[in-house]
Parts: sequence; C-alpha cells; structure tokens
Amino acid sequence: MAALLPQGRYPRSGQSLLTSAGIGCWRSAGKRRQQANGKKSSNTFVMETALKAHQNEQHPQHAEDFGKKHEQNSKLSGVKKDIEKLYEVVPQLVNVFKIKEKIGEGTFSSVYLATAQLKAGYEEKMALKHLIPTSHPLRIAAELQCLTIAGGQDNVMGVKYCFRKNDHVVIIMPYLEHESFLDILNTLSFEEVREYMFNLFKALRRIHHFGIVHRDVKPSNFLYNRRLKAYALVDFGLAQGTPETKIDLLKTIQSEGQQEGSVHHSIQRSVFGERNFNINSSTHQESPTVKLMKQPKVIDVASRKLAAKKKLISTKTANNGLARKGASSCPSNLTCDCFATDRVCSICLSRHQQVAPRAGTPGFRAPEVLTKCPTQTTAIDMWSAGIIFLSLLSGRYPFYKASDDLTALAQIMTIRGSRETIQAAKTFGKSILCTKEVPAQDLRILCERLRGTNKSTGDMHTNPSYELALPVETDKVEFGSRTVRKEIHHLKDSHCENGDGIDIKIREKLMHTKGWDRVPDEAYDLLDKLLDLNPATRITAKEALMHPFFKDMRL
Repeated sequence: MAALLPQGRYPRSGQSLLTSAGIGCWRSAGKRRQQANGKKSSNTFVMETALKAHQNEQHPQHAEDFGKKHEQNSKLSGVKKDIEKLYEVVPQLVNVFKIKEKIGEGTFSSVYLATAQLKAGYEEKMALKHLIPTSHPLRIAAELQCLTIAGGQDNVMGVKYCFRKNDHVVIIMPYLEHESFLDILNTLSFEEVREYMFNLFKALRRIHHFGIVHRDVKPSNFLYNRRLKAYALVDFGLAQGTPETKIDLLKTIQSEGQQEGSVHHSIQRSVFGERNFNINSSTHQESPTVKLMKQPKVIDVASRKLAAKKKLISTKTANNGLARKGASSCPSNLTCDCFATDRVCSICLSRHQQVAPRAGTPGFRAPEVLTKCPTQTTAIDMWSAGIIFLSLLSGRYPFYKASDDLTALAQIMTIRGSRETIQAAKTFGKSILCTKEVPAQDLRILCERLRGTNKSTGDMHTNPSYELALPVETDKVEFGSRTVRKEIHHLKDSHCENGDGIDIKIREKLMHTKGWDRVPDEAYDLLDKLLDLNPATRITAKEALMHPFFKDMRL
C-alpha cells in the first residue's frame, strides 16, 4: 500500500514495488538458506508429514474436528481481510464505524454489521451495504434514490448515510435483527402468518405507489423480527420503474433499456425461442435435443423478404391507428413452418432477439417473467408475494425450485393447470405448447395435505414421512421442514397418553394451538388472486390490504 511506503519512495504509475534487483537479492538469500539447511530440512518435513498422517489414522475424529476448525478459521480470516479491505477502499468509515462481521453476500454487494459511535457515547447497530465497483453508477444511484424517497416507513428500509470513495459506494442503513425464514416457517402460528403477509403488502403498496417494481421479492429480502414484530423490505438493486414512476433515475434506466433493443409483437412465437418443445413430433420424442434446420439459400432469402414484408405491413397498420391491442392480443394463425416441430425455420431465425427483463430469484418469478414478456408491471411483485404465502400456508420452502425457466413454468402448471397457463399466456402474446394436460389443483386441499391437516387423508397424519410427501404432479419440488419435528417431540415428552393414536392427538393439539385447524376460506381466496396467471387481473397490494382476510386489521 502507498500509505506504508517511506516518504519520497512512492513508485511511479505502473512500476512494481519490487525491483528486479530486490527480487534477485531475495532469491540469493533463499538459495543460501536452502544450501545451509541441506538434507536436514527435507528430512524434517518428511517426518512431520508422516507424524500428522499417523495421528489422523489413530484419531479420525480429531482429524475431522481439525478440518472443521481449519475451515472456520479460514472463513473468519477471509471475512477479516474483507473488512480490512473495506476500510482501505473507503477510509471515511474508520473514524465512524466499527465493523463487526459480514452478515450477507450477494452477486452485486456485501452487507456488514457495524456499530456507530454516537456523540452521546451510545453505540448504534448499523447495516453497511458495500456495492461492488462493477455495478453501473446509474443503477447504484437509482437504488439509493429508492431508499431515500420510498424508504423509512411502511416497512420499507430507509437509508441513514452514504459514503463514496472513487468507484466504491457504501450505503448505511438501520440494522434489523431478523430470523431465518426456513428456521421459523413451521413454528409460526396462523395469526403470525396473517400479520406477516399484511405487513408485506403494506411495504409493496408503499413502493408501488412511487412506481417502483422491486423485481426480487422473497423472504430473505423481507426481514422479520418475530419478537419486536418489525419488518423491512430491502435490496432495491434490481428495481425498475413503471411508466408513471416518481423515481427520476428509474425513468432514465427505463429509457436507456428501451434504446438497447426493440421488441416485436406482431408475430406470436414460442416462448423459449430456439428451445421449442412440441406436442406431436415423433422425431422430438426420439431425440430430446433441439435440431436447427437451415433452409436452402433461395428459400432463406425468400423467407427473410417475407418476414421483412410482414414487419412493414405491421408498421403501416400501427401508423393508421389499426394496431393490435398490445400485450392483450394473440394472433390465432402462426405462419412459420416450424411450429410444433423439432426445428427452427428461417423465418423464426430472422426475427429480432427479444429483449425483456428477467430478474428475480428462481422459484419466485412470475409467468410473464419466465416467458420474457417485455411489459412487466408491479404485478410481478404480487406473484412473488403469492409464492411466499403459498409456502407459509403449506409449510414448505422453497415451494418451487427449478434450474431453468422451462422447468419453472412446468412446475407452475402442476399447481395452476396447463390449460389455464396456456390461456393466460395468450393474453400477453405468448404461445405455450404442453405435451400433457394437467388439471389445476385446489389450493386448500394442496396446502392442507402438505401441512398434514387434511382430515380426509386417512392415515396420513400418523405417517412420519409424510412431512416430505408431495402430490404426484409436484414431485420435482424441493422443500425444507425441520422445526416442526422439534415441536412434535416436545409435545410427545409432555404427553401422558400412549398408543397408536398419540401422533394424531399430538398433531391435532399442535395445529389447534397454532390455529392451523381453522384456516378461513378467505386465506385461499387471497392466495388464488395472488397467483392469478394473468398479470392484468392479478390483485394489487392496495386491493390485498382491503381483502376480507385482513378485515379486522388496521392499516
């Protein structure tokens, strides 16, 4: 570091701190030491290695403990280095904050817990979010503007200070100690779930009022302190603005995004582009890989002229005031010759690549995001809130987990129905093909089966392995459930009865004390409206707060 160099010895730009002469001296000294030690150093190293190996064989548990301890020390050492580096790149923090530990790390930022030395001598806990230097300055400024304008009330995280040094930015926010969603999922009472969702909708109503689309709503971005009944919606790093947004920098981001590429809707296309999945193709069944077929040159030129002609006609129609209805239109005829086949024709290859936002976390993306719909509104946040509500009612998290958009959409179909998903996609100009019709499931029956409160499931209550059971259609969904077993064992220890019916009585007592044996129909009605496949008719945050499910709660 330049600060550690003697005065007057700073290197010129591009010059190494170690000169060639210095390196030569270091090498010579090392060689002399090696010659002096000779065979003794080598033998000592061999003996030490053999001794460690013998100790590991004699005491495997000690070796395992040593490995774990070494891993923990390495991790702590890495965090310590990160903290020192943060002090170095943003030196203003040194005199104000004492950074304790790293509490979060993402693709675009790291979050640290720190204490601030106030004038009165009182230490206040703060959360320091260090944005990586590769983030676009406009994106950083937009996130900061979202926090300052919309944050600070209605369960939306605010901002206290902001420090900047060159391309390093640190946002200082209030620290909210919070629980892990997975750890508390199956210990929450039904009333706590109701309060949780009510406060989430308050936060979403707040940001949607300012025309902010969060685009990454999930439990880890909605902090919850169970003891204090405190909530905070955080992380606006992926936020976008609606056309009526009140955040000026989001308007700038939106206009720049529109200049990067245009999206054409005049011809309906497969939602997954070249990854065309088909229904009546024997070739496709024999080979799951997609085969790209290039037409002869003459046909290719003709096809491109045809596509260009259609584009020109579409433009003229729009100028004459006879344009399509936007996202709600869906042409009934598809003129390309690769539809429902295992190839992509030249007409489809000649189309412009669709440019559409595809942010968010897998499992929480709305159907319009998965299908790359260019027009994405605040409705995508409401879908994500619906997935959170689905996890809370079913006791399963994460409810959806897919490695790609195709699988994610198929998983949605298993709950909401394939026909319903296809019809909804048509409303925003997308074509979906499905090899099998899957019926929509009743949300109450689904959640009660997964939670184990459905009386009609017979011996399902007495089956200990049912906590991981799933409907046949959702066998690829991964869930997590741990804490409910602890409560059941706790009740078992305090229960005086014996016999085969004890599991049923324990579960019924547990569900009764938590309120899960009397979930009202309004809960599943709200869930159904949140998971509306059509974003145009999906319930808004303001409407959700007025839903009968929250009839006795004050805004």
